[in-house]
Amino acid sequence: MAPIVTQATDPVLLGEGPHWDHEDNALYFVGIPDYTVNKYVPATGTHTSTKFEYIPHFIIPVEGKKNHFMITQARKIVEIEWSGEDGAAKIVRTFAEVDHDQPNNQFNDAKADPRGRLFAGTMGPSLDINNMTEAVGSLYRFDGDGTAHKLATGMRLSNGMCWDLKERAFYYLDSLLYTIWRYDYDVETGNIANRREVFSLKENGLNGLADGITIDTDGNLWFAIYNGSQIVKFDPRTGKLLEQIPIPAKEVTSLTFGGPNLDVLYVTTGRIDKSPHPAGAIFAVTGIAARGHPNVKIKLN
Repeated sequence: MAPIVTQATDPVLLGEGPHWDHEDNALYFVGIPDYTVNKYVPATGTHTSTKFEYIPHFIIPVEGKKNHFMITQARKIVEIEWSGEDGAAKIVRTFAEVDHDQPNNQFNDAKADPRGRLFAGTMGPSLDINNMTEAVGSLYRFDGDGTAHKLATGMRLSNGMCWDLKERAFYYLDSLLYTIWRYDYDVETGNIANRREVFSLKENGLNGLADGITIDTDGNLWFAIYNGSQIVKFDPRTGKLLEQIPIPAKEVTSLTFGGPNLDVLYVTTGRIDKSPHPAGAIFAVTGIAARGHPNVKIKLN
């Protein structure tokens, strides 16, 4: 059976940071130039959103606190309270602030690791990939009290990340280096070490930038190709390219497994380049013969 790609939501300018909440049976994501966080409920087809003062680059629920999430506001990570309905949300507090020596930096992609610690990366001030010339971003890990640990520096466009406990691996990328890396990962401490390349877009003849990534239960990685109109599956243990699935949008930004059985890939896209409808929509990819792991919520002290 060939994969089936269907449009799930109305378009936004640039969808990113999808997180499937298996308790709410809902997909949360951000609309970057729209300054919005969004909620999509497949069972009802409902799509709601709320707007903030600064761009939110991700939205991740907080464990044990109903309707509480972490989002970004420039160099800050803030905790918000949002019922999931259209309209106002409330910023509860600032959880962390970083890159004080680079005041124009901003956060980009983030996820909670298997223990609920937040991993989040920063980048320079530009949202134009053609102007991201300075390697001023970093990768951070945050404890439950907001204490920041700088894990890596020299990033231009800190992006997709995921973990494989069986392989004791953390996968991570800088989109502008066209490479996906593997680090050794210690689940007890959250430390990473020994970076090495596991996949090169250029060596595999893929045009565009690697963006968001996720992992299935077989240990294979799936990633979005920005300016490449597709998602790609590969085996990080062998570097072998396994599958390519076209998406009807040029700017494919990220993806996550969702649905009751975690066998649907929800793919975020954009239309910054003014691509026609349905670019910018969330797409649901079914019939892929793979399942994902539940997304982890942030655990606070």
